[in-house]
Amino acid sequence: MFPKILLLAVLALLPLPATRADDKASRPNVLFIFADDQRADTIAALGNPIIKTPNLDRLVHGGMAFNRAYMQGGFNGATCVPSRAMLLSGRSLFHVDEKLRDETWPEAFGKAGYATFASGKWHNGDASLERSFQSARSMLTGGMTNPMHASLRDMADGKVGVAKPSAKHACEAFADETIRFLKEQAEKKGGPFFAYVPFDAPHDPHIVPDDFRLSYDAQKIQLPPCFLPQHPFDNGEMVIRDEKLLPWPRTADATRALIAEYYRYISYLDSQIGRVLDALEASPFAKNTIVVFAADSGVARGSHGLIGKQNLYEFDSVRVPLIIRGPSIPADQRTDAMCYLFDVMPTLGKLCGVGAPKTSEGAEFTASLHDPAKSARSTMVFAYRNVQRAIRDDRWKLIRYPQVDRTQLFDLQNDPHEVADLAGKPEHAAKLGELTALLEKELQKSGDTGALKVANPKPAAWTPPAAGRKAR
Repeated sequence: MFPKILLLAVLALLPLPATRADDKASRPNVLFIFADDQRADTIAALGNPIIKTPNLDRLVHGGMAFNRAYMQGGFNGATCVPSRAMLLSGRSLFHVDEKLRDETWPEAFGKAGYATFASGKWHNGDASLERSFQSARSMLTGGMTNPMHASLRDMADGKVGVAKPSAKHACEAFADETIRFLKEQAEKKGGPFFAYVPFDAPHDPHIVPDDFRLSYDAQKIQLPPCFLPQHPFDNGEMVIRDEKLLPWPRTADATRALIAEYYRYISYLDSQIGRVLDALEASPFAKNTIVVFAADSGVARGSHGLIGKQNLYEFDSVRVPLIIRGPSIPADQRTDAMCYLFDVMPTLGKLCGVGAPKTSEGAEFTASLHDPAKSARSTMVFAYRNVQRAIRDDRWKLIRYPQVDRTQLFDLQNDPHEVADLAGKPEHAAKLGELTALLEKELQKSGDTGALKVANPKPAAWTPPAAGRKAR
């Protein structure tokens, strides 16, 4: 008798799992909506006075919005590729495999008993798509395209099929397939699901159907607080495709027109997200589904004289929107907790009782979800190719450009749009040195092989290519 009592006592002290794997009804579903190149300041409920995003607004009001969520950068101009790979693998920029040859988080959800589904943009190879999801429909597996004439692919019997032209806007096709999936799951009355919907909007070209009536008057568009006709020096990526969307110098009128198109596309995306949310709320899953909205990166659109995302400024690239709504998550809350996109899946795994892939290194932040005052990460490091490195803490941001031997320092608490570079101010010399040393230490810890200094830096001054001449 004594050994049995002793055994029971020992078992009672062991921690219980957050959820039971065999209790499917108790585990939350996940609907993950992912945008492409959507700035963190393009949601009305988060403070944008011009844009109309009623459906993203209802997510904000129903859940928690993160003021300081980030993608970590990229080692090529198409930063969406590593960003999506980081998200899906839980790995950092310095370790991520863009082809996702190791186990992914969606794959882990599937092994844990979840029905896994995807519809949307996939940039990381057929093999990883086929392994990560049990079903996938209307997948855009190529690069940038006209969304009115996108070629989409379905997965059947575990294999991605031949691309076929879509008869509708790609965003509408993705929404349709997601709504269809929700209806199928309701009919099956099966276990929990993980649905991943990576839209290709609002990436350019900013094309919406002709019958989408909402539009923006370009003259009423507010320019970014950090608008410049030209970036003040060579950042190492001045003439990539994105930067040639507008000529130099950037004019106020041309920039407003570009932003008006961009806002219209975001509003169209919002309308399709609304259709998916309506279908979810009309389904049996309404009260037991975690909804996540995020984006793979920001984009400049005139900020700092830039157009694209090949930089490490806040709204121009690395800061992204992140909203999480679901059971036990406080409604209508905002948090300053800092996190990377590759922390999101580990957090969902924690909430859903799904074990992490062996190679996942993200840090879950469920404490911040339960209490928005709880911090997550204390510092963040960023990288773009071998030309830019950056670090931020709770208040300060340092960006280093080793190829031209330039450094910028910003006080994000008082200057969130990075207008005033304080690196040359004597009174900030100590902070500059402190953050430079911290950046070097954190990058070494991260496994970065890039250098913060080069032997023969080139001149920082940059002259834009003459009109009509091909940029080099």
